[in-house]
Amino acid sequence: MYRIETHLHTSHISKCGWLTAEELIAGYKAAGYDAIVVTDHYNRTTFEYLNLDTRGPGDKVGPFLEGYRRLAELGEREGIRVFKGAEVRFDECENDYLLYGFSDCLLEEPEDIFRMSITEFAPIARGQGAVLVQAHPYRKKCTPAIACYLDGLEVCNRNPRHENHNDLAKAYAEQFGLLGLAGSDCHRAEDMAVSGILTAELPGDSFSMARLIRSRRYQLIEE
Repeated sequence: MYRIETHLHTSHISKCGWLTAEELIAGYKAAGYDAIVVTDHYNRTTFEYLNLDTRGPGDKVGPFLEGYRRLAELGEREGIRVFKGAEVRFDECENDYLLYGFSDCLLEEPEDIFRMSITEFAPIARGQGAVLVQAHPYRKKCTPAIACYLDGLEVCNRNPRHENHNDLAKAYAEQFGLLGLAGSDCHRAEDMAVSGILTAELPGDSFSMARLIRSRRYQLIEE
């Protein structure tokens, strides 16, 4: 079975991330992982941290994906596949949404996206084939989104510094038939390689990874 991390942040992009691409690849390789999805924070705090003007001209997706690119380059050399993802937050509330299987053009106008609601963004993302999973929906300041706007919920978030109420997330997913996902929510060394999914197939790219998640052909790493 292949071991895949679904929720991870880098120090290159996420203000709260402590680990470089080198540290992450080394740690996950040592832990026996076969693949990683980089889900750096896509929110106003990140763009302010990167000194990127969300209203100005120029490429904004390229700089945002720098952490992903660094891990992908190292991963290719070290035998770990690295997939593109994002953790999106809108201005409307503190909810975070894990995004898988998207083209860069989906995130090219951050100012427009931040001003959206999940009800506006969901059909756009799905229309482009992306998968939308709400991260840690019962964490403090978060509220489960209306189920019809989600493909799934993170029902096992193993970040040790938050009370995630994974049992409530699992119950919500089961109630509305949403897929369940597990992830380490890795920010620091102690967070590495504590969750994710096990699967009989190793996706070839980020879009295949999204299709795997949608298919539900995996097991959760919960312990």
